[in-house]
Amino acid sequence: MATMNRDQIAKKTFNDFKNYPYGFARSGDFSIRESELLNKYGSLIAALINGDAEPMSAEEQSILAVARGEKSAESPIEKAWSKYQARINRPKVGSMYGRSRYTDEAFEIANSDDEDLVVED
Repeated sequence: MATMNRDQIAKKTFNDFKNYPYGFARSGDFSIRESELLNKYGSLIAALINGDAEPMSAEEQSILAVARGEKSAESPIEKAWSKYQARINRPKVGSMYGRSRYTDEAFEIANSDDEDLVVED
């Protein structure tokens, strides 16, 4: 697999189709500005976190520290990334109807006395 250099990573638009299949802007979770920041800088931040790229400025080191939880978010991109992480890592909400689907065994009818029962259409 080909590796990407830092410039290619920085130019790549960040998308999370698993959690946001229609994009950040259409999700309702982020403001227009936050969605633009995530699209523009998300790939670089993800590469910094994964170790695919090294931080080259104080701003990138600060973003990495926020992503690791070592300090609180101060800049708009740090706040947007923290909000994104909080949204994708939130606990899943259960259903008011229970946790599992119904099975055929739950609706099984005991037919011990009904063996000679005939159903007509």
